[in-house]
Amino acid sequence: MTTPDQQATPERRVGHRRSGRRRRRGRLRPALAISLSLIVLVTAGAGWLYLRLTGNIDTFSADGISDDRPDAAASKGENVLVIGSDARTGGNSDLGGGDKGDIGRSDTAFLLHVYADHRHAVAVSIPRDTLVTIPPCRLPDGTWTEEQSDTMFNAAYSVGQTPEGNPACTQNTVEKLSGLRVDHTVVVDFKGFASLTDVVGGVEVCLPQDLYQRDLNPNRAARGKKLFDKGKQNVSGQRALDYVRIRHGIGDGSDIGRIKRQQAFMSGLLKKIKDDGFTPTKLLPLAEAATDALTVDPGLGSADKLLKFAMSLKDVDLHNTRFVTIPWRYEGSRVAVVEPDAGDLWSSLKDDRAPADADTDKDGGKSGGEDGDGEEDNGGSEVSGQGVDVAVRNGTGTTGLAARAAGTLEESGFTVTGTGNADRTDHATTVIQYGPGRKDDAEKLAGLFPDAGLESADEDGLVLVLGDDYTGEASGARGGEASGAPAEDARTADADPCSDLSYG
Repeated sequence: MTTPDQQATPERRVGHRRSGRRRRRGRLRPALAISLSLIVLVTAGAGWLYLRLTGNIDTFSADGISDDRPDAAASKGENVLVIGSDARTGGNSDLGGGDKGDIGRSDTAFLLHVYADHRHAVAVSIPRDTLVTIPPCRLPDGTWTEEQSDTMFNAAYSVGQTPEGNPACTQNTVEKLSGLRVDHTVVVDFKGFASLTDVVGGVEVCLPQDLYQRDLNPNRAARGKKLFDKGKQNVSGQRALDYVRIRHGIGDGSDIGRIKRQQAFMSGLLKKIKDDGFTPTKLLPLAEAATDALTVDPGLGSADKLLKFAMSLKDVDLHNTRFVTIPWRYEGSRVAVVEPDAGDLWSSLKDDRAPADADTDKDGGKSGGEDGDGEEDNGGSEVSGQGVDVAVRNGTGTTGLAARAAGTLEESGFTVTGTGNADRTDHATTVIQYGPGRKDDAEKLAGLFPDAGLESADEDGLVLVLGDDYTGEASGARGGEASGAPAEDARTADADPCSDLSYG
């Protein structure tokens, strides 16, 4: 028996096959249309996102960047200046207080050197009270200022007295100070900082004590409500901003101590971003918050440039990311740069070498605390405090003394369990107070502070109370932070947030 198809003429069979192909093509057309529509939508979405991100980015004018700059070819790696601004414009006064018309100031600043291998980085903090030379800078009317010597570093950002500040002048000043070419400059304000911490879900910090509103604002009559609990906690938004700004009620109340906390916070922020991963789901909200939060130089003034730069940092290892402070010492109530230590630091970065004695494997660098023969190096100290813990109290009205003494002690191997103020500020002489069984430790400490008196105490522990006779240096040591050795100042980005709580 034959089927209808077998009985059909060739012409009918051909027509039947053509009809089938038309039906199949008919079924394919909707699927193709949907696919093409999706491609168009995705492309349009990407374009919309690109335009949105680019539209969020604020740039400062390149007109204010000096023509007298370090040679770009002379430096290896990449140098990025990060400025934290306390400008009150654009809603920032709601977070940080102050008048909306106040001039813009730089609250914090560090120069990030990303090594050429894009696996190592060093961030060098520059205290805002550092005495520097501010080179000629452009004013809003187009004229240029005269060079200013022995001027506080944060004054550069305020040149021109404008609410938005002067990032180009700060960049010029950092290039003058370091001799390094700044490839990019990024400014983040209060509002932008708070939004960034919200997007990443907060950052883990650690505090040595409970903190209250008066600790943030010492002008308050009462201590107010508690802002932070002692120990580890996650902070974001306003609380994150309060953490990095708080100064007077923690540690010795110095700006150097606050820099330590800011470095610890930046370490935690980097760790959180790296742990979350560089996926589109995580990066896109972060990119949107970042572009809305930052003011950048024209070289980063579009979404693709900013994202490309961010992605270039994804392989930088947290353990090989160091936070240090420029070698410094107090000069009255200001901070002076210590040479030749600072020059050595800048030279190492210019040559793309790890800072001297930094605890890093960059270029086979030695581990901090040991010399090339594996012998422990106490920084030239004749006193070894290995195994001895001591608390430091400032018994004077001069801020920063406890931090300086802590640096000296740690340089000589002592473990500093905390710094702070003594019960009163009129101690004329330095005193070492020791509890039961700690006399030997007290005598060892007296080898570093030979003019200090020894007092026995009923309470356990060892306490160094600084008096007016303390000048910031101790016999048998190089002089605390004045030595400026990056190894003793370095903090890795993967460090525990509770480490180095002597600074809060």
